[in-house]
Amino acid sequence: MKPLYHGASFTKSAHKLIQCPTDSRIEIAFAGRSNAGKSSALNCLTGNKKLARTSKTPGRTQLMNYFALDEEGRYLVDLPGYGFAKVSRSQLMHWRDTLGQYLAERETLACLVIVMDARRPLTDHDWNMIDWIQQGRAELHFLLTKSDKLSKNQAKATLLSTQKALEDAGVEATLQLFSSLKKEGIDDLQGLLDSYYYRQEGSKPDTDSQD
Repeated sequence: MKPLYHGASFTKSAHKLIQCPTDSRIEIAFAGRSNAGKSSALNCLTGNKKLARTSKTPGRTQLMNYFALDEEGRYLVDLPGYGFAKVSRSQLMHWRDTLGQYLAERETLACLVIVMDARRPLTDHDWNMIDWIQQGRAELHFLLTKSDKLSKNQAKATLLSTQKALEDAGVEATLQLFSSLKKEGIDDLQGLLDSYYYRQEGSKPDTDSQD
């Protein structure tokens, strides 16, 4: 595992955009429908089972949680789950406004990773998030989680059909299959994130380092 992700540590939670870290140079945010496996994916990516809270109760993440990867201003951001989170209407309205502002205005946001259950990709809530991100400058990557719940043929077919649906809608994005349980797709995800975190330097970190 690459030291950059292995060293992820919680920094702060933000309820409003103004509370986000001021030293952020580049950040990649993870969003997903409630119970799509977002927290598990973050924990799998970093090799830390306790980094992001996981729960069988949808909507547990209610804040923008920042995880520092190093002292150079690189961050992972865990955004509140969307969909059927059990929160009040006023709180849902607040997060709709806050997330819309974050996605449209956060200059250090380089990429939004939308986490979707491979068995139920591109729900109406996912399309709403896609519409929001199109207002900003960040790029999109789709993580089709729980791919181990499908056969290899089913998973491949889902990947291709999702890609076609995005292309037909004019959405530019990259996408991949992922399984936190089987730890499949980690290298591909880390490579994708590296391409953003190290884009400014024009070089990538040493990928030969092991845990």
